[in-house]
Amino acid sequence: MKIIDILNRKDMSLSFEVFPPKRETAFESVKLTAESIAANNPAFMSVTYGAGGGTSRYTLDIAKDIEEKFGVPTLAHLTCVSSSRAMVKEKIEEIHAMGIENIMALRGDLTPELEKTDPTIWDYRHAVELIREIKESGYDFCIGAACYPEIHPDSSNQREDIKYLKEKVDAGVDFLTTQMVFDNNLFFNFLYKIREAGITVPVLPGIMPITNANQVERAIKLSGSFMPQRFKAIVDYFGSDPDAMKQAGIAYATDQIIDLYANGVTNVHVYSMNKPDVAQAIMGNLSNILWKDFGVKE
Repeated sequence: MKIIDILNRKDMSLSFEVFPPKRETAFESVKLTAESIAANNPAFMSVTYGAGGGTSRYTLDIAKDIEEKFGVPTLAHLTCVSSSRAMVKEKIEEIHAMGIENIMALRGDLTPELEKTDPTIWDYRHAVELIREIKESGYDFCIGAACYPEIHPDSSNQREDIKYLKEKVDAGVDFLTTQMVFDNNLFFNFLYKIREAGITVPVLPGIMPITNANQVERAIKLSGSFMPQRFKAIVDYFGSDPDAMKQAGIAYATDQIIDLYANGVTNVHVYSMNKPDVAQAIMGNLSNILWKDFGVKE
């Protein structure tokens, strides 16, 4: 099933992201983790693509396994900056051959080795080039792309960032997923601005449950996300107690999701960090909210 069809139904939904293993020896345990999350019947699951494509061969195996065993639609990530045009075309062919209908088109992280090279020799420099490549393949994929409510690290300002985002959407993107957001007001403000710019595709806010204090620094490093004082207080108070921090982090993420639903956002994406217990706890917290008709209108 195409993800855009799920989003167009306007039902409240929750989706989860998982990442493949870095080593072959960990493949079975990660696959079981992904299956445990899929057993909660999310709207769909996205499977990431390793930096530099290092774990790319596991992405499709896990995505296919989830679809076949649980009937949960999957979104296979595909990055391009570290790949040649021939490699990307081959991967697109492989995704199609495996029957996966959804691709998350990303530039990908700039590895230290890649940053030392001359960008003019790269086959791809921006995600929009990959999006066009997918569209030109002739296959009828549903294409997702990333967006940054707090500005992409490479953009000088938000106006420029939104301009480039519109280029991606105009190239053929069906929906957008945000980088992790810890303050819903930032998401609502961003949504208003991109709608004003003519970007009308569905936008899924990305929510990351912080279940231990050490995740905070990593989350800020990865995304530059703003941490509201309310959340900082939770980490300061509960961070030294792992069990309490885990429960508080799940509660904070759940509160964000409920607030999004209550304000008309029907689809939310959760960065589960491969933690089935966290995914299950959040789904449990929303058990009387999901799959019910509250008369939400477009």
